[in-house]
Amino acid sequence: MLVESPPEQRAETAPAPPTRRAVRAFGLLLSVVILVLVALASIAIGAKELSLGQVWHGLFQDSGTYGDVVVGERVSRTLLGLLAGAALGLAGAVLQALTRNPLADPGLLGINAGASAAVVTAITYFGVTSLSGYVWFAFFGAAAVGALVWFLGGSRGATPVRLALAGTAISAALYGYLQAVMIMDEAALGKMRFWTVGSLSSATNSTITQVLPFLLAGTLLALALARPLNAMAMGDDTAKALGANLNRTRALSMLAATVLCGAATAACGPIVFVGLMVPHVVRSFTGPDLRWILPYAAILSPVLLLGADVIGRIVARPSELQVGIVTAILGGPVFIFLVRRRRTAQL
Repeated sequence: MLVESPPEQRAETAPAPPTRRAVRAFGLLLSVVILVLVALASIAIGAKELSLGQVWHGLFQDSGTYGDVVVGERVSRTLLGLLAGAALGLAGAVLQALTRNPLADPGLLGINAGASAAVVTAITYFGVTSLSGYVWFAFFGAAAVGALVWFLGGSRGATPVRLALAGTAISAALYGYLQAVMIMDEAALGKMRFWTVGSLSSATNSTITQVLPFLLAGTLLALALARPLNAMAMGDDTAKALGANLNRTRALSMLAATVLCGAATAACGPIVFVGLMVPHVVRSFTGPDLRWILPYAAILSPVLLLGADVIGRIVARPSELQVGIVTAILGGPVFIFLVRRRRTAQL
């Protein structure tokens, strides 16, 4: 005869529900799996149709036509997409925490505008025509604007509002300069038209090698800022009480975002909405803790960027649609939805 145990005992022996930390860790692992699948799709799918057997043959056996197409182009393109996507996602998450604005993105502080203005200057006045030349001009242009925004925003007395206003003003001025130069110089217009859209199609091993040290340094710095930025999210007074150095944290956050976004923009051109959408979406299921937001953003941003790149290769075969156009098309409606949802939540 079976004797039913009392409710108290059943409650004690019942398995405990999974903790929030375990759920987040599982989600992070699942995100890595998704990223791997998207990266494989990026290698297997292109404007030129190849069977899976041809892709495999080109990766591991052939050094001829298929090997050149798959290994020489798609693998480099996928690696650059992984690096640039992670950089844009981390930069967006850091800037959203720094400005306390969940709808902020790397373009808010003028970093994209600085890179673009530097490249058009290099083309028009210095005769630079190669991608390797663009990389360094774009990176230093982004760095110069980041330093200028920090200075105009008050330097040690910088606040989120001052930084955002300084970045917006500088962006407007630089984009005006960029448009003026491109209108007056048709050659610059032709060369810049491709770069300013944002693309992964010009990825080379040389480009990846040039930007990789900056991307790694910026990634490590951004991840190290998770705790002090968490403290700052609770207000300046509370952050000071917790031992956070506000000026140092803001300066390092600006540096991390500038290095990450500058290097990604230098390699791929200005790609919009990745740094805005992914951290905002991630925050909806991780909560405000940057110790989780940053790793998730670093993993899921390349998923978005590579996924958009694959879509661009498929919809316009045998040509292709640049990834910057695809992310803008996808990002516009998403941005409107996020703004409306935020406004509804405030009412």
